[in-house]
Amino acid sequence: MIKKIIISLSALTVASAVLYTTVSAVSDYSVSDLKNLGNALLGKGEIISEMDVTGDKTVDVFDLVAMRKTFTSTGEFSESSFSASQDNVKYMGRNYYDGKTAWLVQSGSAVEFTVNAKSAEVTIEGDYSVNSEEKYRPRYAVIVDGEIILDDILGEKSKIIKLFDGEISRTAEVKIIHLSEASNGAIGVSGIKTVSDASVPVVPAEKKDLKIEFIGDSITCAYGVEGKSASDQFTTATENFMKSYAYLTAQKLNADYSAVSYSGHGIISGYSNDGKRNTDSLVPPYYKNCGNLNDYAKPWNFTSDPNDVVVINLGTNDYSYVGKDFDARSQEFVDGYVEFLETVRECNPDAYIICTFGIMGGQEMYPLIEQAVDEFKEKNSDEKITAYESPVQNMADGYGADYHPSEITHKKNSYILADKICNAIGIESDQIGLDVAADAEYSISIDKNTNANASPYFSEYDKSYWINMVNGGTSDDSIEALISGISLKKGGKYRLTFNITTTDGEEIPVIIRNSDKSEIYFSDTFKGAGEKAPFEAEFTMDKNCDDAEIVFQVGGTDYYNVTLYNLRLEKIG
Repeated sequence: MIKKIIISLSALTVASAVLYTTVSAVSDYSVSDLKNLGNALLGKGEIISEMDVTGDKTVDVFDLVAMRKTFTSTGEFSESSFSASQDNVKYMGRNYYDGKTAWLVQSGSAVEFTVNAKSAEVTIEGDYSVNSEEKYRPRYAVIVDGEIILDDILGEKSKIIKLFDGEISRTAEVKIIHLSEASNGAIGVSGIKTVSDASVPVVPAEKKDLKIEFIGDSITCAYGVEGKSASDQFTTATENFMKSYAYLTAQKLNADYSAVSYSGHGIISGYSNDGKRNTDSLVPPYYKNCGNLNDYAKPWNFTSDPNDVVVINLGTNDYSYVGKDFDARSQEFVDGYVEFLETVRECNPDAYIICTFGIMGGQEMYPLIEQAVDEFKEKNSDEKITAYESPVQNMADGYGADYHPSEITHKKNSYILADKICNAIGIESDQIGLDVAADAEYSISIDKNTNANASPYFSEYDKSYWINMVNGGTSDDSIEALISGISLKKGGKYRLTFNITTTDGEEIPVIIRNSDKSEIYFSDTFKGAGEKAPFEAEFTMDKNCDDAEIVFQVGGTDYYNVTLYNLRLEKIG
């Protein structure tokens, strides 16, 4: 049993005495030993006799302090070199260690470590890809204490990068991350050199409690996310995984992550220019490997660091094949998707699987994904799988290279996915950044007692809502456009934005209330001012409401039109 410790002045005095009388007798410990002891004291691991560092036959916080003391200053500065093995660094994503070099293979693959030194440097290695045309060479970043100190395209076989240099020791968090994708080569980290007086200058970063894997195509790779326009063509210089929806989702949920993503790839067909099936660019044959290139086509170990959640975002490239003869090829896609789900489940027996699709269009494919998920669930009695349709990117948010998602689109989709993951694994979502009206229902209420008459039309394509008032009735509330089925949280701060095209000067009351009209949470008046005139306002909820609705009171005037665009109710705090 762990001894209960009450920290007080006397306890600290005793602790100091224990340290000075016992540490000299302490044998050497590894960083792994320190982590195991810390986890044991938190109830996350087993307590064993070797953890009794102080020799008092009790394992408690004093042992943790004593063991930590063995890692502190030796009193003399010396130069040391460390490999990028998992003894010294934390691997993020699918990396391959060949005994000398840690190769960061996939999009977002990284090494992370803490260094305690007055100076430190890292050696970066290149594979065959450094000889490729510049626009196809791998891109990477080096980050120290959250600041990017280098963002570069690797064009040399070996490069030494100074992390920091000074006269006094500092403790720094370091991350080296592969920003481009696996198909264009890997980034190697071969060694870390320090000048330090710490007995253990380099230790791996701590693992996080949640691990998410992202399986996808160019969207997940963040293809072209930094392109200036849709007319830009591919180059690794505009591919930045740290701006992908995948990375942003992991950051929002404070999760470790892994990506398996290849541009142009699909489940039964890669991208096809001619509508013929492209079997050279498929994700399933590579899923069990570290990477798709020969040097990295090594079997991946799914058991050493299992995924808690697996997100599949595939089908966009399949659409270039399936869409050419949709009726004849639909079942082929469904069968292929189910088969891939079997593989993913085999490799991730305990993970929640979330399937999504739709950012780059091809909406008719999504029902096929739902069908595949339903078939898989029924066949395997598997309830730890779900699907949702991602919103299609729009012109207002801009485009990356070759019409790929912009940074804004990636960010919006990260908010949605983070919320879906929270719901799947049973943790509360903060909903920050989420458009809580995204799935709301559009309808119209007409008070026939006032002789009001109007004709509405909702466009699924651009989510616009057109209303033609024939007879406006006797007052504003004779005709109400309703956006309903919205959940609002107590204490939540929300931003309402939209555009309206209507008659100049026409005043339209805008209200947010509960569905029985007994409580109003927000009200204002919009005044028509030309084509797609904008509106923006913020409010804070003082209570929960699971049946809120946004109301546009468009009655009271005969023979005029209102068209509502780009409605968004975003939780901002």
